[in-house]
Amino acid sequence: MVTWKMKCSTCCLLAYRSDHNETRKLNCSGRMMWKYSPDSDSALHIYPVNLGGKLHCGIASSAGNFLFFSSLTVIVPPTVTLTCDKSRVAVCQASARKPAAEISWTPESNHSAEEDVHHPKERVTRVSYTGWVNSTLPTVTRLVTHPATNQT
Repeated sequence: MVTWKMKCSTCCLLAYRSDHNETRKLNCSGRMMWKYSPDSDSALHIYPVNLGGKLHCGIASSAGNFLFFSSLTVIVPPTVTLTCDKSRVAVCQASARKPAAEISWTPESNHSAEEDVHHPKERVTRVSYTGWVNSTLPTVTRLVTHPATNQT
């Protein structure tokens, strides 16, 4: 037997009992279901997913009872905006994401600053400023990296 349960008293419970080929759902809205047939794979499909959560997986077999805990970590890719003003200050903002994006500038400048704005559910907006007022270079390039994307 395999059971999955979110860590709260009213959350969804999915169970599969192989000796009866029986599945059960309790308090499930349809956003949490078996990814495949539970008799061949006990993986879950959760959609839409919320930021954070703890899952319990219990397995009972002839070899004994086993309980596993799993933390659900959701990473959200950034929405990036880039602006500049007449005073040659470039502003790059990677909005309300988890975790915060990394922002760097080329060429590097002594006139750079960065600030983080924290939002609920561990989301962060990172804002990075760079100025190239005294630079003879006509352009500045920004690089944004984030673990939810494989691009920069």
